[in-house]
Amino acid sequence: MQITPVPFLEESQSQPNYSDEQIVDMFLSICCRSSYTYRNYRNAIERFRHFVSFKPLGQVSWREIEAYKIGLMKGYCSVSGKPLSQATVAGLIAPLRSLYKWGSDPNIALFPHNPTTCVRLPKIPVSSKNHYLTRQEIGKLLEQLGSQGLRDYLIGLTLILLGLRVSELVAIRGNHFFADPLGTSVWLTVENGKGGKSREVKVPDRLCQLITQYMDERRGSGAVGAWAGEADWMRSDARLFPLSTRQVERIIRGACEKIRLEKKVTPHWLRHTNATLALLNGATLQQVQENLGHSHINTTQRYLHTVGQIKKAAPDYVEDSLRDYLQVATQF
Repeated sequence: MQITPVPFLEESQSQPNYSDEQIVDMFLSICCRSSYTYRNYRNAIERFRHFVSFKPLGQVSWREIEAYKIGLMKGYCSVSGKPLSQATVAGLIAPLRSLYKWGSDPNIALFPHNPTTCVRLPKIPVSSKNHYLTRQEIGKLLEQLGSQGLRDYLIGLTLILLGLRVSELVAIRGNHFFADPLGTSVWLTVENGKGGKSREVKVPDRLCQLITQYMDERRGSGAVGAWAGEADWMRSDARLFPLSTRQVERIIRGACEKIRLEKKVTPHWLRHTNATLALLNGATLQQVQENLGHSHINTTQRYLHTVGQIKKAAPDYVEDSLRDYLQVATQF
């Protein structure tokens, strides 16, 4: 019997052809666990697709991406028509790098190559080193938030004490809290942090007591379902703060305006304040890294510069060495 050979199909012929929409949907569903990241990545990719609408994503070269980056920096590719900051440009290019790195992986092979390998992100200056509040400013802010109600006070206190990102704050649910085996402390599981990572953060006793009071008040008003005991709210699926990130930002900004705080404070400033105060009061760099959910210790080390400046700078040492002579100047 004669066997007819089956013609060999090249890999490119055997693979289905996916549209750009399908590729982007696959990438976002696989690589973006956080709804916040999902939204930002989709917006960034769609903006670039509009720029390269004359060709599919698989045919894009480094030239189009470089031209797009320069256009954002110069302003003729931005929605407003004005040049965008280096940080904003980096935030719009980074999702493209992730998309092409994922799609050009040999195991995925949706793109023939990665055109972003030679495209550098704009260098972002560290502008957050002074983005913290003093103890007095924290006191005034919490006092103002307290006058607005327990919810607003808890929002500010939780951001300051736990160092959460605002997207992590609004995602908290009652069942994200749990007691340790001995029942001596309460912890919060921060789900889907940056990069889709989860971590556990210890909740100070006073904050836990206020959350219990707040949840009991919400239960009494019928805002959340009923439970039996004092701490049973930890089994509730109700969101702790059923707000959007924008609403939280407005609450913090509004409170700062009412106390006439000149600093342009955002919720992220409270995260910086958490790290700075922790390091100033004896926390190790590793403890702060784990609490904030930084993937790399280098990110956390940026706070050391601020802490070093606050503790004691070079002029302080000079003053100490000349203290005897400076006492003479008191007569003036």
